[in-house]
Amino acid sequence: MRIGLLTEGGYPYVSGEAGLWCDRLVRGLEQHEFDVYALSRTEREEAEGWVPLPPQVGRVRTAPLWETTDDGTVHGRRARRRFAECYGELARALCTAAPGGPAASSEGPAEEQSALEADRFANALYGLAELARDEGGLPAALRSETAVRALERACRAPGAHRSAREARVPDLLTVAARLERALRPLSLDWYEDDDLGSVDLCHATSGGTAALPGLLARHFCDVPLLVTEYGVRLRAHYLTEPDSSPAIRSLLASFHGRLAAETYRRAAVITPGNTHARRWQERCGADRAKLRTVHPGMDAAPFAEAGESPECADPRTLVWVGRVESAKDLVSLLHAFAEIRRAEPAARLRIVGSPSGPEGAAYLAHCKGLAAQLFPDEADGPHAVGRNPVSFEETGGPELPSRADAYASGALVVLSSVVEGFPSGLVEAMFCGRATVSTDVGAVVEAIGGTGLVVPPRNPRALAEACVALLRDPERRERLGAAARARALELFTVEQNVTAFHGIYLEILSRTPVRRVVLDDTGAPLPFAVPAEAHVPGRWSDPTARIAARGGPSPSPSPGPGSGAVRSGPGWATDGPVRAAAPVSATEGAAR
Repeated sequence: MRIGLLTEGGYPYVSGEAGLWCDRLVRGLEQHEFDVYALSRTEREEAEGWVPLPPQVGRVRTAPLWETTDDGTVHGRRARRRFAECYGELARALCTAAPGGPAASSEGPAEEQSALEADRFANALYGLAELARDEGGLPAALRSETAVRALERACRAPGAHRSAREARVPDLLTVAARLERALRPLSLDWYEDDDLGSVDLCHATSGGTAALPGLLARHFCDVPLLVTEYGVRLRAHYLTEPDSSPAIRSLLASFHGRLAAETYRRAAVITPGNTHARRWQERCGADRAKLRTVHPGMDAAPFAEAGESPECADPRTLVWVGRVESAKDLVSLLHAFAEIRRAEPAARLRIVGSPSGPEGAAYLAHCKGLAAQLFPDEADGPHAVGRNPVSFEETGGPELPSRADAYASGALVVLSSVVEGFPSGLVEAMFCGRATVSTDVGAVVEAIGGTGLVVPPRNPRALAEACVALLRDPERRERLGAAARARALELFTVEQNVTAFHGIYLEILSRTPVRRVVLDDTGAPLPFAVPAEAHVPGRWSDPTARIAARGGPSPSPSPGPGSGAVRSGPGWATDGPVRAAAPVSATEGAAR
């Protein structure tokens, strides 16, 4: 099977988000071939390069979202008119959509209106894609005055929601720039029969812009689409746009909601990484019949030693491990630890993690200052040097070479976040067999089940009471830690993740109409098309057999990869192994 893996700011870049998960998936499914289509978010991502790729990755195509590009395309009068019509329809769909998502909660006229607006958005989106395919790219048009004026007319039109009507010119310019960046995949040359059209399945590793190439591959070439989300883009928009004006927030929320609804409608299967993400997907219109929860796969091997020797932990030490940022609410944790110290004077707290950007560095400095105020340095005697019971550390040093060593250093792991998706750090602590105390946010309860204590967020007293209860009860700590390790090994390992996706790939292909016909040397069609996963000796699986698009002319034999709509049989159906091809960037074109 040949998979088109669609990523945004992730695999195969070294610093990409979710890159490790994608790498484990690709390496675990070595019986399949993968073509990676990657959208990069920053110049730094491009500069840091790629992770080493396994041999089953046959091609990598990349395109930047961070730089303003102009392909030099000059549209004629007819093309400009088509663009104005399609972009105007898209703008009207955004302005009439209720901010926060397109899903209707009741039957009747409201539901019919929502379906009408969803169709309007889809028709406009695919109209822009067809225009880009027929006339060239759209970067200049999406940044043009025509686009801004179309947005303004839609915001002033009768029926526009109040936030849209309040949009001013700076708001419209900002929204137009954000939409241009999000719609850049429309202008890529990835949607030909020898490119994304030649894969058996598109697997988008997130929603939003990353899934847009999969939507277009389905629209132009009928390639089935699988969408995996560990965090829903609409939710991320609400969390990352707190300072924008109401007009900008509502228009972009409408866009993300409409795009999510169209993605879920066209996807063959949707795999949320947790129930928290699943609820957001249902809110955006996902059909429950398409949903399959697949928890993220994590490597348990680095944490095995700590998990098998829980007695080595310091029974008086609490550990927090993660990325230092305000959403982790370390301030509440420090205030909770002040109450813990009053109940257990020998307790210590190790905060292990590095800051996330300049804001994270400022937050870390604030937390260190607060710790110095709450906990003056303590000394064992009048001539000894004092030591603060709260330490701020990073992994990689002699004391804590790895995250496993950080978890192993304490008997109790604490999570104090106010915002959380899937708590991967908490799962790592579970692999280490540590009891946990966590705030009830995101998918925390789903991850730990009944193997840890959960308290409300922003409640230092409740957090302190739960920690003290476990510090004073070592037998309960041991029971919870053992149960947590067993749960993590059952649900959150790489093996279960890879097995789940392998089954989903086969399920999708088993009910997807054949888009290509296998021909023998005489040009006669062979039965069974291309088997999904079996090598049957005989002429049916002969590597000289050729594949043609259904309804098209008979192809010439032995085409090269990327040389047109014709492609030889996949590597797993031939006698010889498939070698990784040289990576191809978006600027080099489809053919090599």
